[in-house]
Amino acid sequence: MNRVACRDFIVGLFVLAALVTIVFLSLGVGGLAYSTGTPLRLYANFDEIAGLKTRAPVVISGVKVGQVTEIVLNDDFRARVVIDVDGSLELPVDTSASIITSGVLGDRYISLMPGGEIDFLKSGEEIAFVESAVVLERLIGKLIHGAGTETE
Repeated sequence: MNRVACRDFIVGLFVLAALVTIVFLSLGVGGLAYSTGTPLRLYANFDEIAGLKTRAPVVISGVKVGQVTEIVLNDDFRARVVIDVDGSLELPVDTSASIITSGVLGDRYISLMPGGEIDFLKSGEEIAFVESAVVLERLIGKLIHGAGTETE
């Protein structure tokens, strides 16, 4: 192989490696899972989601285990949240889901608290124990209006 052909081959390898790296990083930033396993799809109905968005993280003890994939309004006018978590997890049926705010005015995410039951949630089942988001503006409004009224 002559010198020019060798140089072109090496440059081609570097370009190919760069393209593979860009695709890999794009998938990671986009929040797509690299695993081929089937996720555990769970549902939770909340009275108030207060700005929770699709693709919001789902965490257990601060570790991301999934994400919110869909939010719709159900027949009872409650927010039905579709959650996909790692399919290898075994979550007890008494697992609870809470909507938490990251910081004072930060993004919202779902925190799962596994219970102690011996039976586990299966894909397609609903998380029965939920805690809706606290809307800071409503809380402040109640404090302000509550402070102006006299109690007897």
